[in-house]
This record gives sequence, structure tokens and C-alpha cells, in this order.
Amino acid sequence: MEMKSRQVNHSRNIWDRAITILPRVNQFWYKYTYMEEMLGNVAGCRQVFERWMEWEPDEQAWHSYINFELRYKEVDKGRTIYERFVLVHPEVKNWIKYARFEEKHGYIAHSRKVYERSVEFFGEDHVNENLFVAFAKFEEVQKEFERVRVIYKYALDRIPKHQAQELFKFYTMFEKKFGDRRGIEDVIVSKRRFQYEEEVKANPHNYDAWFDYLRLVENDADPDTVREVYERAIANIPPIQEKRHWKRYIYLWINYALYEELEVKDPERTRQVYQASLDLIPHKKFTFAKIWLLYAQFEIRQKNLQGARKVMGTAIGKCPKNKLLKGYIELELQLREFDRCRKLYEKYLEFSPENCTTWIKFSELETILGDVERARAIFELAIGQPRLDMPEVLWKSYIDFEIEQEDFENTRNLYKRLLQRTQHVKVWISYAKFELSIDSPDRLQKCRQIFEEANKGMRSCEEKEERLMLLESWRDFEREFGSESSMERVRKLLPDKVKKRRKLTAEDGSDAGWEEYYDYIFPEDAANQPNLKLLAMAKMWKRKQMVEDDDDDNEKDEDGNERDNGNYNGNDDDGNEKDDDGNEKDDDGNEKDNGNEKDNGNEDDKGPEKSPEATKETSSSSEEPAAPPEKQPEKASDRNAEKETEKEKKYDDRDDDESSSSSSSSESDSSSSSDDDDDKKKKEKESKSVDGDKE
Repeated sequence: MEMKSRQVNHSRNIWDRAITILPRVNQFWYKYTYMEEMLGNVAGCRQVFERWMEWEPDEQAWHSYINFELRYKEVDKGRTIYERFVLVHPEVKNWIKYARFEEKHGYIAHSRKVYERSVEFFGEDHVNENLFVAFAKFEEVQKEFERVRVIYKYALDRIPKHQAQELFKFYTMFEKKFGDRRGIEDVIVSKRRFQYEEEVKANPHNYDAWFDYLRLVENDADPDTVREVYERAIANIPPIQEKRHWKRYIYLWINYALYEELEVKDPERTRQVYQASLDLIPHKKFTFAKIWLLYAQFEIRQKNLQGARKVMGTAIGKCPKNKLLKGYIELELQLREFDRCRKLYEKYLEFSPENCTTWIKFSELETILGDVERARAIFELAIGQPRLDMPEVLWKSYIDFEIEQEDFENTRNLYKRLLQRTQHVKVWISYAKFELSIDSPDRLQKCRQIFEEANKGMRSCEEKEERLMLLESWRDFEREFGSESSMERVRKLLPDKVKKRRKLTAEDGSDAGWEEYYDYIFPEDAANQPNLKLLAMAKMWKRKQMVEDDDDDNEKDEDGNERDNGNYNGNDDDGNEKDDDGNEKDDDGNEKDNGNEKDNGNEDDKGPEKSPEATKETSSSSEEPAAPPEKQPEKASDRNAEKETEKEKKYDDRDDDESSSSSSSSESDSSSSSDDDDDKKKKEKESKSVDGDKE
């Protein structure tokens, strides 16, 4: 109101009273300075700003004061205000604004000095990547590329990796624009080094991170830096003395030793590294054969043969291992010290007598040296060991050794001795092939004989596939070298492939259903198993019964009696019926026994007259001596058995589902069924004799 009335002094009095009573209300100060500047009272306006700055207001107030001075070209006064401003508000962005203020007005030296003062002001505890980025960009504009590179490296060495993402980004961009290939690689190496440092700080036992870090510094840094990193890495010993925790750690020592030997070429320091690593490993619990062998090979490269042997002797004495002994033997073989190799093989076999590979290698060494008898003795000792890890390999090597020596009689003895221990099909086949390979006139006969012996020996073998493999090999042999008759003989021995079912049981004992599988039935086994014949007969009877049931209403006997209960009376070649005992019956249903009718079992009673055919049959049969009465049923039953055998051949269709169960039950039921059959036969004979009396 006073300003509208042009009462300037009244307005000044009111603003003075306002800023005195409420000095923290920035709006009063802004209006007061604006009024003075509008009136052209620059000195009064400056005086008001000075009174305001005494209260240390926020950043915007300082910027308003600086802009006021710049409007009137007072750069020096603006610089003075910035000096006070960065002390009142010591933040990175304010220092950067101060430096850009100097740069904007052409004071490059002042601007660089402001950046340097800001770096010193914040020190190493409160470094900020934005300050260094701004400083580097300033120097980049001034074409001071070396200064830029120094600033970036200085910053990267002092700022943690997770806080220097932008710094790495701008440093990489700078090197791509103004640096060479080496500079770009330095940037990447620096970035990776920061990453690895963070990883190994987070987990010192992360040996993979140490390997990557060491690979990085080996390519770039000097030997002292690399040694320092190696020493830091090997200081992180695994906390548990278990080999699985040491497997990665031990490679730090190996790489350290190889670096000293190959890169730095310091053999004495390499020897110290190997010794320190071997002193650190707990050999009573476990050891590493690799580091012992590397140490010995290093000593040989240094032409210190005695030192290498001493190292290997110490290793075998402290912790004998297969790998150590093998490595020591290979070392002596390369040096052509065969007597030492023999001694080492003896120690090796004392340590591990079940190792077939060692026996074979020892024998091969003696064979190479020309001592055949010694090699044969070694093989004999080997196969006489009570326990072997791979006996089949050892026997095969021994047999091959004898074949190479062309000692075929010893080879045959070896095969026979091996077959006394095992009846494996591959041994038989190999034996047969060996006999076939010998150039002798009777080789085919010997080979065939071996196959026959193998077939006999494997009849009791539970693995039917192996027996089938033998027969197939025999068949191939006969196909190539045999005749048609021998081929046919082997073909008859081949089994039939049948599909069967068996019940499955789950782990808890419950029924898990049925599964189908293929089985092999050999003709030789089928002939020796009566239950298979019984099954075939049962199947044939079942089929006959089904046919009879269909024709039951149309076909009846001449006596008007039907066949009962499925009992089957066959017909002989003359068309006469037979009862179950195999005795012939005439057309009237009466029994005949060698042409004589029977009546109640008495031979004196004669029946009605016989037909001419019956008379002829009687006369022909009477010429032969009559069999005793007790023998006659047996002959009849033999005839029945022959007919049943013929029927079995016609209807050899086995019931696969019942095969497994019927074989066990047939023997137990045979005795009871035979008694019932005898009773039935007696009753039928009595009834028939009564009919004969009536006639």
C-alpha cells in the first residue's frame, strides 16, 4: 500500500521491521531487495543482501545475491560471495558450481584451483565420483589428456567399486575417444581389478575369484605385485582338513610355483614354494600326488636327479599312492633305469597286490627287455593272488602273451585252467576262436569239440541268453566251415523264443500286476522236463473235449452209451475201439485180449463166433508168445503213451500262463490221479463182463 502511494521511506521502515521480527521468512527479503533494485538503489540493495547473508539462508538466497552482482558486472564480488557460500554449504555440487563460474568467466587457472581445493577439502574419506568426473571433463575441455587420465586413475584407486560405476563409464568413454589400445585395456583391467577385489574381500575362500584375479595381474603387473597377490591368496588356508576342500586351494601353490619358474625364472624361489606347499599339506590324512610329481620334474629340469629321487622317495615313504608309484616308475623308465623300475614294481605290488594293471605292466616290461620266463612267472604269480580287481583282464593278457610267444600248448592249458574257475560264455567262444586261428589240419574238429563241451557245460546255466549266444556263435562257425548235416544239428539245438507272463510284487508286498517277458526253451531241456509234455497233453485234451462237446448230440456209441466225464477212448488202426487199458473191443463192445474174448476175466468161457477178420487177427497174434498177465496192461499203456507223444507233436501249443504253475503241481497230483484211474478201470471191466454174460 505504501509503495502504491509512493511512500518509499514508509515502505523501507515496514520492510525493516518485517525482516527484523521475521528474519527466516525469505519472501520478505526477496521483496525488500527487489524494491531497492527497482528504485535503482544498488548500494541499498547490496546492504540488504549482506544483512540477509548474515543469517546464512538456503542456497537459493546465495544464488540470488551472486546473480545480483553479476547483473552489474561485479565478478570479483561474485567470487567473494562464492567463497563464503561453499563454506556455509560445503557440498560437492556447490564446489562444482563455483569452478564452473570461474570457467565461464575465463578464469581457467582459478577454476582448476577450485577443483584442486575441493579435492583437498573433502579428502579420501568423503570422496565423490561426481567431483572427479567434473574435474576430468574440465581438463578434457582444456585438452589436458594426461591430467584427465591421472584424475581418473587417482579416483579409481580411492573410490569403492560399487560407488564408481559412472566413473568407470566416463573413463572408458574418454579412453575410447582419446586413448590408445593400451589405455583402453588399462581401463578394463582397472575395472576388473576392482571387481575381483570386492569378490575376494566378500569371501576370501573363493579360490575361483583368486584364480581370475591372479590371471589378470600376471598379464599386467610387475612380479612384486603378482607375488603380493599370490601371498594373499595362499594365506587363505581351508578351515577343514578334508581333501575336497583342498582340491582348488592346492592349485594356487602349483600356479605360484610355475609362475616363479616360467615367468620370473627364479628356480630358488620356485623350490621354496614347493617346499612350503608340501610342509602345509597334512600328509597323514591325505596328499596330492600331482604336487610331488611336479616338484620332482622341476628338479630334473634343473638337472638335479638326486634331488628328484629324494623327493619321490619321501613321497612314497610318507604317503604311498598308486599315482605316485606310477609316476615314479614312468620317471625311471624315461631315464632307462630298468633295475630301479623292477624294484619299484616290487614295492608297488607289495603295496597293492590286487592291482591287475600293475602285474600286466610289470610283465610287459620284462617282455620288452626279452626276459620271457620272468614275464611268465610274473603272470603265474598274478593269477595265483587270492583277490584281484580285474581278473578277466589279467587272464586275457596272459593268454595274449602266450599267443604272441606262439606257445599254443600253454595257451590251451591256460584256457582249461580258466574254465575250471569260470564257465563264462565269452571264455568258451574265445577258446574256440583260438583253436580256429591255429593253422593245423584238425582245427575244425577241435573247435567243434569245444563248442560241444561248452554246450554241455552250460545246460545248467541260469542265463539263457549266454547259452543262446554260444549256440549262435556255433551256428556261425558251422555256416562258414561246416556241412549241411552239422548245420542242421546246431539248428536243432537252437531254442524257441516264447512270451510269458509273471506276477509282479511291489515293495510293500502288494500285487503290482503282470509283466510280459521273453523266455527261451531249449529242445534238450524240453525233453528232460516231463511237465512240459504233460502241459502239451493237457492242452490237447482240452481241445478234443471242446470238439466233443460240439458233436455230443449227433454222435453216440453203437451200444447207446455216451462218453462220460470227458474220458476219451481212441481207435486203433483197424477201427476197433480201445478202453483205457489199451485192450481192443469188438463191434458189440466186448473186450479182446490178443484175439481171445474175456468173460469176467475167465479165459475158459467163450463168447459168440468171431468174424473172419477177428479170426485172422487171433491166429496172427497167437503165433507170438503170450505176455504174462501182469505185463499186458503195461504194453497197452505203452501204446497209449506213443499215441499221446504223436498228439503232442501235432498240438505242441504250450499254455504260457500256466507253465510256471503247472510244473510244480503236476508231480504232486500224478500219484492221486493214477489211483483214481485204476479204480475207474476196474469198475468198467466189471460192467463189461456182466454185459457179456447177459449176451
